[in-house]
Amino acid sequence: MSAVYDCSRPDSRADGLAAAAGAVRSSRLVVLPTDTVYGIGADAFDAGAVRALLRAKNRGPDMPVGVLVGSWSTVDGLVLGMPPQARALIEAFWPGDLSIVLPHAPSLQWDLGTTRGTVMLRMPLHPVALELLREVGPMAVSSANVSGRPPAANAQDAQEQLGESVAVYLDGGPIENARPSSIVDLTGDPVLLREGAVSAEEISEVLGVPVAAPS
Repeated sequence: MSAVYDCSRPDSRADGLAAAAGAVRSSRLVVLPTDTVYGIGADAFDAGAVRALLRAKNRGPDMPVGVLVGSWSTVDGLVLGMPPQARALIEAFWPGDLSIVLPHAPSLQWDLGTTRGTVMLRMPLHPVALELLREVGPMAVSSANVSGRPPAANAQDAQEQLGESVAVYLDGGPIENARPSSIVDLTGDPVLLREGAVSAEEISEVLGVPVAAPS
């Protein structure tokens, strides 16, 4: 049976984070608040848990899962190299609403879906998410919804859609003006795959080159 923890109360928040960390370490799924929308997450290095995440969303491996990290330094161990453009975007927008696609380190044993050797990374600006990530390490996280339905902006909506497939729900309250993160692909010349909370103009200003919004 799923457990729901009110993270607005210090005692319940501590219990919830402990329960969520235990769930992640035992290959189960958790729902957590982020600065964009609520996410459904699992241990990024647990292929079975990531497959369970995709099943919960009714989604196939052709739509791979991104990875959330709890610190800038974590990224260096996950990618093949850190280009200056990626470093500039991280310094400008992390923690925050920008996801960056880079070639992942070939030594990593993970299966996030059909990624073609890449990984989408983000450091969220939410205290509950960051505390969990710093406890358990990188997590595979996708929006907390069934594919084809709107992303959840509160824990109740996430629970209605995902039900008992999730072991622990961390309720951080409603997310105001919920918008997905923007996604920049830096595996070659910068390409904006999705314009979300960070505008194409803001990204272009940091990179010093124009990056067009997707049509």
